[in-house]
Amino acid sequence: MFHSYSELATEVYDLDKPLGHTFGDIEYYKKRLKSVSGHVLEPGTGSGRVLIPLLEAGFKVEGLDHSVHMLQSCRGRCEERGIKPTLYQMEMHHFKLPKKYEAIILPAGTFLLIEDRKESIQALKNFYDHLETGGKLILDLYLQNELSPNTVTTKSWNTKAGELITLETKMVEVDFLNQYSVSFLKYEKWKQGELMKSELQRLPQRWYGIKEFKLILERIGFSGITLSADYQYEKEPSHHDQTFTFEAIKG
Repeated sequence: MFHSYSELATEVYDLDKPLGHTFGDIEYYKKRLKSVSGHVLEPGTGSGRVLIPLLEAGFKVEGLDHSVHMLQSCRGRCEERGIKPTLYQMEMHHFKLPKKYEAIILPAGTFLLIEDRKESIQALKNFYDHLETGGKLILDLYLQNELSPNTVTTKSWNTKAGELITLETKMVEVDFLNQYSVSFLKYEKWKQGELMKSELQRLPQRWYGIKEFKLILERIGFSGITLSADYQYEKEPSHHDQTFTFEAIKG
C-alpha cells in the first residue's frame, strides 16, 4: 500500500521544502524534457514542488497523487499563481487515465515509497502502458544510507501563525533480505506550550540495486536505458550515497 501524507505531514513538507526548493532535480528535469512538446505525467506529484516550476516553464504537466492533503496544497499553490493544474487522486500501481504521455517523471526517490514489491512492478508496467511509443520514463532512485533500527532523529519548524511543529522519526524495521525499511513519524503542533494537534505516519521505503532495476525495466519492455548520477546526464555512479536517475524509452 502506498503511504499517504496527511494534514501535518503535508504542512511540514511545505515548510521544509517550499516552492522553489530543489535538489538539482528541477533544473535537470527541465533539460531532459526540453525536447518534449506533448503531455507529461508526474505520479507522486505531492504539493507541486516540481510540477509548478515545470508548468511555469511551459511544460504540459499533469499530476497524480494518493494524498488528498498534498493535492489540496498543490491546488492552493497553483491558484495563488493563476495556474489551473490537471490533478488526479490515484495510486501509482492501478491508475487508469484516458490519454498517453510523451514523458512520465518521478523525481526525488518518490518511487521508493511503494512498499509492496508486486505493486511497484505493476506501477512500472502502468507507466509503460500510459506512455506513447517513443515516450520516456525518467525517475530517481537512491540507496538506503541509514540502516540502524531504533535510530531517532528530531526536527522542528516555526509556522507563520506562531506555532511550532516538531517531528520525531524512528526507524523501526530494516529488512536486508527483502530490501526495505520502515520508519514511524510523529508530528506535533504546539502553540504557547499547548499541544494543538498530533499525527502519526508510517513511512516505508523499498530499495533496489542499480543493475537489478535496469533488468526490471528491460523485462517490462523499456529500451535505451541510461543511468545518471547526481543530476549529471550519463555520469557514472561512483559512490552509494548519490542520487541515481534512470531514463528509459518505450519501444
